[in-house]
Amino acid sequence: MRTGTEEKTPLRMSSAGIQAYLRQVFGEDARVTWLGEIGQPGAQGMKDFGYGKPLRIEFTAAGKRRAAVLSVMRGDKYGHQYYWDRAAILMFQHETAARLPRHVRSLGLGYFDAQDRMHAVSQPKEFFLLTEFVEGRDYYLDLERVGREGAREADLEMARSFAAWLAEIHAEKASDADLYLRRVRNLLGASECIMGLVDAYPHPWPLFPPERFQALERRVVDWRWKLRRYVHRLSVVHGDFHPWNVLVRGAGGAPDFSVLDRSRGEFGEPADDVATMSLNFVLFGLSNQTGAPRLEGDFERLHAAFWETYLERTGDEEILEVIAPFYVFRGLVIASPQWYPRHPEPVRAGLLHFMERVLEDERFDWRGVNKYLS
Repeated sequence: MRTGTEEKTPLRMSSAGIQAYLRQVFGEDARVTWLGEIGQPGAQGMKDFGYGKPLRIEFTAAGKRRAAVLSVMRGDKYGHQYYWDRAAILMFQHETAARLPRHVRSLGLGYFDAQDRMHAVSQPKEFFLLTEFVEGRDYYLDLERVGREGAREADLEMARSFAAWLAEIHAEKASDADLYLRRVRNLLGASECIMGLVDAYPHPWPLFPPERFQALERRVVDWRWKLRRYVHRLSVVHGDFHPWNVLVRGAGGAPDFSVLDRSRGEFGEPADDVATMSLNFVLFGLSNQTGAPRLEGDFERLHAAFWETYLERTGDEEILEVIAPFYVFRGLVIASPQWYPRHPEPVRAGLLHFMERVLEDERFDWRGVNKYLS
């Protein structure tokens, strides 16, 4: 079992590596003249340094004597478990320090590579990601076809394959109670999660007035305290496993798919992934109706195939005790008039009602999903 926090060889910094970095930033004539940990009385010459304390660096460049401080953040449980958490803070400090009167100025932003070599990041404006190209069609197109033409056996097999894949990745657990609590805390309060989504809804909104949003938020806070008992469930997750983030291939035979856009960290609560995909089966089932919201027919079969396979593969009946607030998060996404403006009002009302009702049960009844919609 892994811990959720990064497990890497301790970072080592050498005077030669620091000098090479200074030459990237200040020119080829830059030369280190003194190194020492802040607060230590004597120079420490050419020894290697760890990253527990800031280093004072004295150097010459372009004929001038200069001094600087080199700092690296340690990981901790306060939202800094991953290097990208720490990078965001250092980027903020680099960008804004000079705009605050009397604040010390940033002289450079950089990173250590896998060999502990230092590289300069020069005047960053925006970052980008280049990924491989994978053939396939968006899975939501298959769900739209099911709504028009009905489900094939291959569609049921695809739903089962999603559940089997989730069971496989969720089998890898991690021991890090603080990280589990962070993920639950973010579920409620992060700008892209429950409270951030609530703030993005129209205000006031007749379909779901402020007093209903307030009651919803109070209930998910209650669930946050319930979930403190489940820190042992921390697992590898995708974090945003929905039909627009899955590419599928082939019209028959063995199901084949790839996933995109992993989100919000490597580890979390497995219920997040299960809620995300299963509630989209409900969404597409409701979108194909004109009457009162109810899951039935082919989309009920897909929903059942997904749940049955996941529970059979994992034996994780405990997931039913924790999934409710994750359904609220995903429900706020798919009921949003900003993200899904073309929902008929009964569909949107059914999803919003689902969020309220699902929080009332201590244990989610996946076979009786319609009682949460009516």
